[in-house]
This record gives sequence, C-alpha cells and structure tokens, in this order.
Amino acid sequence: MSSVVEQTAGRPSAPARSGHRLAAVLQGVAIALGLLLLVGGFAVIAIGYRPYNIPTASMSPTLQIGDKVLARKTDGGSVGRGDVVVFKDQAWGDELMVKRVVAVGGDTVATTGDDRRLTVNGKPVDEPYLAAQGPQGPTFSATVPPGRLFLLGDNRLASLDSRTHLEVDGGTVPADEVEARIEATVMPFGRMGELGRTGAFDGIPGPRAGEPGPLVPAAVATVAGAALIVVTSAVGGMAGLARRLRRGRAS
Repeated sequence: MSSVVEQTAGRPSAPARSGHRLAAVLQGVAIALGLLLLVGGFAVIAIGYRPYNIPTASMSPTLQIGDKVLARKTDGGSVGRGDVVVFKDQAWGDELMVKRVVAVGGDTVATTGDDRRLTVNGKPVDEPYLAAQGPQGPTFSATVPPGRLFLLGDNRLASLDSRTHLEVDGGTVPADEVEARIEATVMPFGRMGELGRTGAFDGIPGPRAGEPGPLVPAAVATVAGAALIVVTSAVGGMAGLARRLRRGRAS
C-alpha cells in the first residue's frame, strides 16, 4: 500500500499536467511567432537592400569614410531631388559612386552669389546637410537633359561630381545608371541610424526625395523575433528545470 502512495505523490496532478501542456503550447506559439518575425524581417532586408562601403569624404558629414550603409534597390525613374544614390557611369570611371541628386531632367541648376548658393529653376535651395565650409567652389549653370540627373557631394570642396564633368552632357548622369538609394548607416555603431529624408527641395515642383522604405520596421521585426525566441526558450528551459527539481524533492 505504501508503494502506491509514494508513486502517486511523485507524479504531477491532472491540473498540473494540463498547465504544463498549455505552457508548452504557448511556448511553441511564441517561438513560431519569433521565427516568423526573424525570417520575415531578414528577408525584407536581404531582398530589398544592398550593403555598400563609403570610400571617400565627398559626402561628409552625411556619410563618412569607412561608413557601411544599406541602400534600397531602385531605378533612376523613382528618385527625386535630395535623394542620396549609388550609381556607376563610365564617363566618371569604373567605380560605384555615392552622390546627392540635386536636379532632374528639365531642371536648370546653378550656383550664384559669393556663397555659391545652389539654385534649381531659379529658386534658391537651403541645404542643411552641407559640410561647414566657405564658398562651395566656382559658379556654374547647367540644364539637365530628360532622363538624366545632376549630382553633387555634400562636401562640395572635396567632391568630384557633376561640376567636374560639365563638358560631358552638362555633367549629368543617365537616370538608369542609379542602382540604389541609401537609407541608413549600419556601421560604425556610433553612427548607426536612418539617413533621413531631406525636405530641402520640397518647394520646387517635380520629383522630391523619396520616403524611407521598410528598412527600420524590418530591422525591428528581425531583432524582436530573435529576442522573442531567446527569451521564450530561456523561460521554458528554466520552468522545465524547476519542475524536475520539484519532482526530485517530492520523490
């Protein structure tokens, strides 16, 4: 008789077993949700974005030498004034370049005055992203042919850009040479963050800088999914260990 009592005492009661099953189901649901967030967020980034390294200071202070950035794959037809883009044009060399679009097809772009302020279609543009410098190089004026873009670096005194190539198609680049639009810096850690959209050209009719893509929500989903998996697994493991310890003491 005593052996029957001892076996019963060491076995979980029916309500306890039911609670354990419910906990296991909830743990499985949480891990599945975490996997969904992790895989979904990572897929959005892997499919829609490309990593690039910044090799020069031509886009300083917006982008610094050695920055690693993520750029959303796009074509030139969807970019507007103010976008920071990655492109390659054989007239400029064989390397990928990063510059800011300041004028699109049909625009007349120029610099005027002692401070070399940029104008587009006769309207002055306030550019808060520029490096703090004196006059931004010599004056110029160019009309952008249809289907082409005029691009400048934010560090105007240290940038080889459309101004350098004015003798070839007015310094412009075919819009279809654009590969991607930069949306965020991911390294170094201290500079990590979204690039942000500029409204500098919003007062000029025509294509404006694009809105941010799904990068930040996808990154949040990826991190949240990984965290949910880790936390759920840890809690489940600790709960299982606690149950085994209780059974050991009861027996």
